[in-house]
Parts: sequence; C-alpha cells; structure tokens
Amino acid sequence: MAAKWIETLTGSLEQKKQYKQYKARIQALPEPYRAAAKAFDRYFMYYGGITDGDTMVKMLADSADLWERAAVDGTPVSAIVGEDPVEFAETFTQAYGGTQWIDKERARLTKAIDDAKREEGSR
Repeated sequence: MAAKWIETLTGSLEQKKQYKQYKARIQALPEPYRAAAKAFDRYFMYYGGITDGDTMVKMLADSADLWERAAVDGTPVSAIVGEDPVEFAETFTQAYGGTQWIDKERARLTKAIDDAKREEGSR
C-alpha cells in the first residue's frame, strides 16, 4: 500500500530501478563507447522530450544494448552513427512514439486558439 502511495507522488519505482540499471550499464562500457553513449543519453533527454516513462526506459535500454553489442563486436562508433550523429540520434528517438512534453503544449495552444475563435464569433 505504501509503495502505491509513494509511486503516486514520485513516479514508478520500477522505472527508476530500470533507469539506474541503464546508467550502470553505460558506465560499465569501455571507451570510446561510454563517451558516445553518454553524449547520446544527454541528447535524448533534450531532444526526445518523452514524458511516458515506459517508452523512455525502453528507448534507453535499447540504446544500452546497441552500445554494449558494438563494444563486444569492436564496431567503430563512426560505423554506428554515420556522418551525422544528430541525424542518428533524432532518427533513433523517432522510433519511440511515446508522449512528448510538446504534445501537451500543442493541445494547450489549439484549445486557446479555438477559445479565441469562439469568443470572436460571439461578438
């Protein structure tokens, strides 16, 4: 019962556990994979803007899988990300269709404009 109450206030404890596991996996990577994974992690947090915890955890776990496999195989970072790391990161995040923070703002903007139109039409 207490765990449910705590999760209501703080979010999913399971997702927090999975996120900590992800961070540990990234930290355990050899260089240069660790540096690349950390750079993408930072970019994912800014660009992705995913607010759905399950989707975010899945995306980060898949990223860790990618970098771990590359390290085991000895695949060069450049062979993974190609010529444009930004394009790679944005394409990677787009594969995860979770709710993004901007979705709420889009809905708020649409509602505000609809309200303004109704107000304008009632004059």
